[in-house]
Amino acid sequence: MACLADGQRYLMVPDGAEVPEGLADDIMVLQQPVSDIYLVASDTMCLFEALDALDRISVSGIARDDWQIAAAREAMDEGRIVYGGKYRAPDYELLLARGVRLAIESSMINHAPDVREKLIELGIPVLVELSSYESEPLGRAEWVRLYGALLGCDDLASQCFQEQVDQVASIQELSSGKTVAFFYVSTDGKVVVRRSTDYIPKMIDIAVGKYAFADLKTDLTASSISITMEEFFATAVDADYLVYNGTIDMPLTSVDDLIKKDQMFAEFKAVKEGNVWTTGK
Repeated sequence: MACLADGQRYLMVPDGAEVPEGLADDIMVLQQPVSDIYLVASDTMCLFEALDALDRISVSGIARDDWQIAAAREAMDEGRIVYGGKYRAPDYELLLARGVRLAIESSMINHAPDVREKLIELGIPVLVELSSYESEPLGRAEWVRLYGALLGCDDLASQCFQEQVDQVASIQELSSGKTVAFFYVSTDGKVVVRRSTDYIPKMIDIAVGKYAFADLKTDLTASSISITMEEFFATAVDADYLVYNGTIDMPLTSVDDLIKKDQMFAEFKAVKEGNVWTTGK
């Protein structure tokens, strides 16, 4: 039995076993091994790749060109995974034709309750992926164990997770003394940083760095905060590293790209020393 934070409950029934009688109406039954999945929660694809389980996915809620994971694009190019429409407008006929047995959705499905109800009406259980709500980086990584349970590869999933735990443990006694600013520049010229309790600053801390905005206080629950360039400069001008969030904005291709966004960046220590990085998509 898997119980998620939003109250969802799933019973995994081993292959060949009978479904118990008298189950509560809110319990969704998943007959193992789970396959023919309609995957809409894009974050989950990397976990399926880690479990060597892309063959369990038959329909994608993400178009081929929108995938940043090469294995997903390759599977769609070869027809092993087909596009079945976004979360708010799935191709129900295609899902039925492909024999979809489970829909893994992002929390965006909560904005389309009629779609969720229709999927369940058609006999397709819906699992809402909540890893993005985890406040701890390893909490996000541990979701691989849920998918391991669904797919019947618990040992491999536990191994994948333990590798992450061991990697963190191996550096916890180190100290870098380095400060890091993680940010992007919005179209209105504001600088968007992560609040100090977000998982990105915690990843920096795990990597024995110090988040430059660790003391930034806010009453907002959002993961990101917009500040002026002057405010960003005052705190991050002497940061050892700048990491540009290319997941939201377009990734940088050079330091000049950053300076073009605002000439003040030329005065930053990290820019002068060549310690500017960008995430990919």
